[in-house]
Amino acid sequence: MKFIWVLSGKRIKQTMLGVVAFIFALGIYYAEKENIQVFMPFDNGPDAIYSVKTKKKQIALTFDISWGEERAGPLLDILEKKGVKKATFFLSSPWAETHPDIVKRISDMGYEIGSHGHRHINYSTLSEEQIKTQISKAHQILSKVTKQEPNLIRFPNGDFDKRVLKVARDLGYTSIQWDTDSLDWLNPGKDKIISRVTGKAHPGDIVLMHASDSSKQLHEALPKIIDDLHKKGYSFTTVSELIAGSKVDLNPVD
Repeated sequence: MKFIWVLSGKRIKQTMLGVVAFIFALGIYYAEKENIQVFMPFDNGPDAIYSVKTKKKQIALTFDISWGEERAGPLLDILEKKGVKKATFFLSSPWAETHPDIVKRISDMGYEIGSHGHRHINYSTLSEEQIKTQISKAHQILSKVTKQEPNLIRFPNGDFDKRVLKVARDLGYTSIQWDTDSLDWLNPGKDKIISRVTGKAHPGDIVLMHASDSSKQLHEALPKIIDDLHKKGYSFTTVSELIAGSKVDLNPVD
């Protein structure tokens, strides 16, 4: 007995669509498997990035500076001595303007520089026009001092709301928070700073530290933090490199 298969144009089209859908689903599976899926952080409105979902043991060490001139130098010495080639510094514009030599050293060492705004106030208390003024003024000053235009911002005190995030996004900035807070500015003792960072650190983590003069013990804790994380197999990268081509961890904003 002979069988004759008759394929209509409609059946061929349905079959081809099924094949394409299968290949697409397979591609997504392997992208997830290798952690190379790309998600745009602002698809559903403005967001702040706290960390990155990845299996790679990479961490971004970040340092905020808003005032003082005693702590930044020793911390840079430690990073240099320990061979940490990549880190991100968020600088307030008044501090950067009055400490161009330290800013130049940060830049010359190859570290990433982001904005920490202008006045160190809570931006959620400001009008949208005032928020825009603060971010724009900081951008102008930082661009002049660093000879490059920043595109990352961490708001003073980590304070923001949806309006702040939207203004920042409209001005071309990606808003950066953190997942591990060293609490170094509380000066709880070097051992507590070390245990807090090394105990909470995870792949794709963004770690908050400070190079302002209020952080009086970080220079004692940082060498051990770097050594311990290295022993655990972590490498250090910039925030931009961490979030590029990875799925970012976003928290909802009221």
